[in-house]
Amino acid sequence: MGSRRLVAAALTIVVAAAAYGIYAPDFAGRLLPSVEPAARRAHDALFAARPVPAPSQAAATSAGAAKPAAVSVAAVARTDYPVFIDGLGQVQAENTVTVRTRVDGQIVKIAFAEGQMVKAGDLLAQIDPRPFQAALDQAKAKQAQDQATLTNARLDLERYSTLAKQSFATQQQLDTQNALVNQLIAQEAADVAAIDAAQVQLDYTTISAPIGGRVGFRLVDQGNIVNAAQQTGIVTVAQIEPISVVFTAPQDDLPRISAALAAGQPPVEARTSDGETLLATGKLTVVDNQVDPTTGSIRLKAEFDNADHKLWPGQAVAARLRVEVEKNALTIPDRAVQRGPDGLFVYVVGADNRAVTRPLTLAHEDADIAVVAKGLSEGEKVVTVGHFGLQPGASVAVEAEAGGGS
Repeated sequence: MGSRRLVAAALTIVVAAAAYGIYAPDFAGRLLPSVEPAARRAHDALFAARPVPAPSQAAATSAGAAKPAAVSVAAVARTDYPVFIDGLGQVQAENTVTVRTRVDGQIVKIAFAEGQMVKAGDLLAQIDPRPFQAALDQAKAKQAQDQATLTNARLDLERYSTLAKQSFATQQQLDTQNALVNQLIAQEAADVAAIDAAQVQLDYTTISAPIGGRVGFRLVDQGNIVNAAQQTGIVTVAQIEPISVVFTAPQDDLPRISAALAAGQPPVEARTSDGETLLATGKLTVVDNQVDPTTGSIRLKAEFDNADHKLWPGQAVAARLRVEVEKNALTIPDRAVQRGPDGLFVYVVGADNRAVTRPLTLAHEDADIAVVAKGLSEGEKVVTVGHFGLQPGASVAVEAEAGGGS
């Protein structure tokens, strides 16, 4: 049994050695020079039919490098370009009023719904008017009493005057009665003032909207006792038609802003905070009277009609103030502008459909359009899509063409 195992192991070693000798005939020749020719013939016969490997991806890319690059181009064109100053701002209500009571009493009626639009003079709340009505009635009664006393005093004055002429009354009695009449006249005037004061207090029990706008949350519920000394109001009213946006601009732009405001009220765009969506268009109304020395910026206020209520108090917006319009400016799409180690440049496609680099200087630039100060001429075609992998002098195939600035 042990001898069989030894024979099997020896055969395994011989087969392995023969296989490796066929795979590596040079190694077999170093060990046994006599078997090298046979091992090499077996190696050649075994590996002669091996398939040729496919060309590598780098080789395929190199083979196709000569193909023209597909690009889109746009023509350099002249157009009127609006110059904007951008700033971050916040929407503010044109007016905001916290409605408070001016008399003490119990609220018997809340006449508004939260979030409701109200007009100036609309009823908001009613305070129990009965104590104030009673005070008014009392003042009117006191006036009637004093009027009756005054009427009687005037009759007595007429009698004393007649008697004094006939020497039946002294001059002192006549003067005393005349002073009493004047005193009662003054008392009646005080009664009129007391009636007016009582009427004002009664009027204060009806709380009306001081301005038109949108009411906020209700701050006091019906049935509560309120007094004139408390700071908590009943509701706030914010005027949102029109509405304002307060934003900032660098102090270096102040001369252009002042010149634009002197020529009229320049337009202002209010956009979402990311600048993507236009919310409303208004006009600049106020430039602050001083520059903030800590930030070097100036505050500006613009007014918007806001009939569609797209602007809301407290909302953060991106403001764009148009300070001028540059006439007949040389423009290209901003996506054509490339940035390299030596500055800005574009790829210009000539009549031979080859792309060459051209350095340029910009006068203005925004997300869509760039205004060229130097480096291009009207009518030249610049690459807008397909810059990746494009080399100076490379042949290109124009797939799409657009007008300048588009």
